[in-house]
Amino acid sequence: MDAARIALVTGANRGLGFETSRQLAQRGIMVFMGVRSAGRGKAAAKELKNEGLPVEFILLDVTKKEQIEQVAAMIKKRFGKLDILVNNAGTSEEEAGTQNSAETVSGKVLRRTFDTNFFGLVELTQKLLPLVRKSDAGRIVNVSSIMGSLTFHSQGSSYKPFAYDASKTAVNAFTVHLAAALSGANIKVNSAHPGWVRTDMGGPHAPVSPADGAMTAVRLATLGPDGPTGKFFHENEELPW
Repeated sequence: MDAARIALVTGANRGLGFETSRQLAQRGIMVFMGVRSAGRGKAAAKELKNEGLPVEFILLDVTKKEQIEQVAAMIKKRFGKLDILVNNAGTSEEEAGTQNSAETVSGKVLRRTFDTNFFGLVELTQKLLPLVRKSDAGRIVNVSSIMGSLTFHSQGSSYKPFAYDASKTAVNAFTVHLAAALSGANIKVNSAHPGWVRTDMGGPHAPVSPADGAMTAVRLATLGPDGPTGKFFHENEELPW
C-alpha cells in the first residue's frame, strides 16, 4: 500500500470522478474527493470508505476561488505536497435544435461552460502546482474528450455542441502548454478521453461503463518515469489534437 501518495480528483461524487477515485484508492493512494455539494460528497466518500478505501471528501467548486484556496491550504498544511491531480469536473449544456450550435450558442452558455471546464481547471491547477512540484513524480490529468479534437471535427463529425467542444479544445491546449512549461520538472501532464460513458452527461445509452471510462485517467495518473507527457490518450491509443 502506497500510503504516502496523495491525489485530488474533482467532480468526484459520481460517474467518472467517483470511479477514478475508487480505482486510485484501490492502489493505496490517499484520494481527496473534490465535490461542490457537501451532502453528495460526504455520501460518495462514505461509500468508498465502507469498501475500506483511503478517501476523504473535500468541498470544492472549481468556479469558486475561495474554495480553491482553502483546498490548497489544507493539502499544504497536512501533507506539504500533491502527487496526483485529476481535473475531472465538467459540465455540458444541451443546445437543442441543431447538430451544430456555432451559429446559435449564447454567451451565457459559453461562459458557464468555460467557467467550469476551462477557467476553473486552469486556476485550480496553477494554485496546486507548487504542491505538485514537491512530489517525486507529479501527475496532472485533464479529463478532456475526443469532441475537443480539431482533427476529429475537421474530418467530418456532424455533432458539434460548440460550447462543450470548444472548452475541451482549450483544455487540450492547456495540456500541451503546461507540459512544455514543466519539461524540466518531474511532472507529467496529459489529456484523457474516457470514451462515451454512461453518466448523467453521457446518457443511459452510452456504451462505456464509468469503471471502464475511468481507466484512461487512472493509467495517466500512475505513469512511470518513462511515460509520456503533453499527449492525448484514450486507453493506450494516442489521439490527434
